[in-house]
Amino acid sequence: MALEELKNAKLVVGTKQTLRALSKDAVLQVYIAGDADQRVIFPLQEMCSSKGVATVTVASKAVLGKACGIDVGTASVALLK
Repeated sequence: MALEELKNAKLVVGTKQTLRALSKDAVLQVYIAGDADQRVIFPLQEMCSSKGVATVTVASKAVLGKACGIDVGTASVALLK
């Protein structure tokens, strides 16, 4: 899915919400900002790996936030099933 299509997709924004959705097996794919703090996204990457969920790295938090239609940056976004 292209980043432009995220605005119209069913999403959860932010690492806490993404981890929660992953724990419920409700995620198709996770987008992670390349400039996000490793200690913030490491647990997310681990859970994605253990659940077999694909991750996509995006250039920055600002780019990812804009792609989701929000005015602030975000470290991660989950595309829901």
